[in-house]
Amino acid sequence: MRLAIRNARLIDPATGRDGAGDLYIADGKISAEAGRVDRTIDAKGLVVCPGFVDIAARLREPGFEYKATLESEMEAAVAGGVTSLACPPDTDPPLDEPGLVDMLRRRAKALSRARVYPIGALTVKLEGERLTEMAQLAEAGCVAFSQANAPIADTQVLWRALQYAATFGFRVWLRPEDAWLRKGGVAHDGEVATRLGLPGIPSFAETIALASALELVRATGARVHFCRLSTAGAVGMIRVAKREGLAVTCDVAIHHLHLCELDLGYFDSNCRLDPPLRSQRDRDALARGLEEGVIDCVCSDHTPVDDDGKHLPFAEAEPGATGLELLLPLTLKWGEARKLPLAKSLARITSSAAEVLGVTTGRLAPGAPADVTVFDPNATFRVSPQTLRSQGKHTPFTGYELAGRVRYTIVDGNVVYEG
Repeated sequence: MRLAIRNARLIDPATGRDGAGDLYIADGKISAEAGRVDRTIDAKGLVVCPGFVDIAARLREPGFEYKATLESEMEAAVAGGVTSLACPPDTDPPLDEPGLVDMLRRRAKALSRARVYPIGALTVKLEGERLTEMAQLAEAGCVAFSQANAPIADTQVLWRALQYAATFGFRVWLRPEDAWLRKGGVAHDGEVATRLGLPGIPSFAETIALASALELVRATGARVHFCRLSTAGAVGMIRVAKREGLAVTCDVAIHHLHLCELDLGYFDSNCRLDPPLRSQRDRDALARGLEEGVIDCVCSDHTPVDDDGKHLPFAEAEPGATGLELLLPLTLKWGEARKLPLAKSLARITSSAAEVLGVTTGRLAPGAPADVTVFDPNATFRVSPQTLRSQGKHTPFTGYELAGRVRYTIVDGNVVYEG
């Protein structure tokens, strides 16, 4: 299909472009020339930018179809303007065999929605004991390797994993958290958890694990991406590591840019997240770190949870929240609060995220894949279970009125969503 998108405000964060213009798409690629078109979209008053890249979205298949299905979450993705997403390996069974990875990719491709990039398991069954056959998983389509939220208690196993990955140039994604220091914890170890009588997870559970991992990066030269930072201390450590020249990147979940421990209120299980919501100081440090580029990108950390998992006392509730459809409006809200140009805000969910994921999307240059999102930055909506296409209806932002509605999502040159 050949498309023309006219009268748009074109924003390409990769090049800094931000101005009025038209965009042409032909044969699944961004085109420099118009030629004959099959369809014209009038984007007057709308922003046209690269499709969003979400580097952490759990699709719940295989194994957790009662929480969400591939169909429902792919619909949620394109409704949120997300055209590429990375799927963590903590499915059931985990993504530790090539056949499972191939099955997921085939299922996702058959739906003709967003592009799905599986993250392979770093260890067999995510048990932290034996390394997976990373080379075979990479051939099956895995773009990186991770433990998701499962810890590796044996530091020697992590050392060997990073040595293996460095040898073959594989990327390793780690969420830094000391399993023993967080043991039994459900909330940030601070005044709010104390007042509510909730077991706490101290900030140093993250920074101690991060310090160990950084030492192993220095020893092995591996490329490591640190997932879902939640503390000011971790931001400071990454800043120093980047100045040192280590091959590290990191991200933050969108929830942690706006919320803190105070939002737990009276045991709101929608705020039961992993990592937990931290202090106001941590929240502000994360927002500032993302602005400064110390934190490379932001993700939805989309983790749909069913009613049975959330309608429980806070300490027993399952951690997670839906986020695919809220990634754009919450990123815009962060950028507005930091008084950033729109292009810089969008970079954190387009070009910067694509670079972390190692894919060629996230830009509007001629010849680039035609993954495009068209949205109205001024249109508002109230977050409610009825407005979410995801099968997971639980989010801390229920009742919030947010600005930024996706009107069209284009993947590989095809319009896959109109709203």
